[in-house]
Amino acid sequence: MPPIPGSGLAKGLAVTLRTMTKKTVTEQYPDAQPELPPRTRGVIGLFEENCTVCMLCARECPDWCIYIDSHKETVPAATPGGRDRSRNVLDRFAIDFSLCMYCGICIEVCPFDALFWSPEFEYSETDIRDLTHERDKLREWMWTVPAPPALDPGAEEPKELAAARKTADKLAAQQETARQEPAQATERHADDQARAAERPTRAMGDSKQQTDQPRTDQPRTDQPRTDQPRTDHSRPDQNQPNPSPKPDRPEQEGRE
Repeated sequence: MPPIPGSGLAKGLAVTLRTMTKKTVTEQYPDAQPELPPRTRGVIGLFEENCTVCMLCARECPDWCIYIDSHKETVPAATPGGRDRSRNVLDRFAIDFSLCMYCGICIEVCPFDALFWSPEFEYSETDIRDLTHERDKLREWMWTVPAPPALDPGAEEPKELAAARKTADKLAAQQETARQEPAQATERHADDQARAAERPTRAMGDSKQQTDQPRTDQPRTDQPRTDQPRTDHSRPDQNQPNPSPKPDRPEQEGRE
């Protein structure tokens, strides 16, 4: 069946009539800022304290729009006799947003959570060369990053949050111990002084009691001591000469 002439025009007019009866949703930008979704990919913010200059983001970037410069510094040993260590210090971190295609690979591969998506989108420039933003600008965008969504009630606590809480508790315990040490030292000093003041009086009382009562810590003299070897007098010493035989008694001679 051939189409009726003018049916397409009627359908278009019907859509127009339905739309005319609805309330408009036009947002008066820039007077009113739009409400963006929480995971909007606007720009990339840099949290410089977490960056270790591992260069993973620059190597994995498909557009090669990340530029990183750094140098090494020697860190002295923390303990005496230890070995000095070297660490990388970040000198430059820049992203050329004229080349960036907002794929998010650099954010995904960062092992230390130094890069985040920010919903900021007002960074247009009249010159394309001005779209290369240095780390200072990236740091400013870091503070516009929204908080992560809340976890499920039955979800486990994130490892980063548990580690941070453990470190904070350990630091608080160390501060509490350092705060209590002076008070404990003062108490110990007062106890030592009290013992020193009581020691002469106690010694005199002990000596008086010792003169009235016999001491039991010394061994008694009327009992044989068992800690010394006993000598057997019934058996002659082998090193001494044998005594001469005794002469017979006169009674035995008279009887004979």
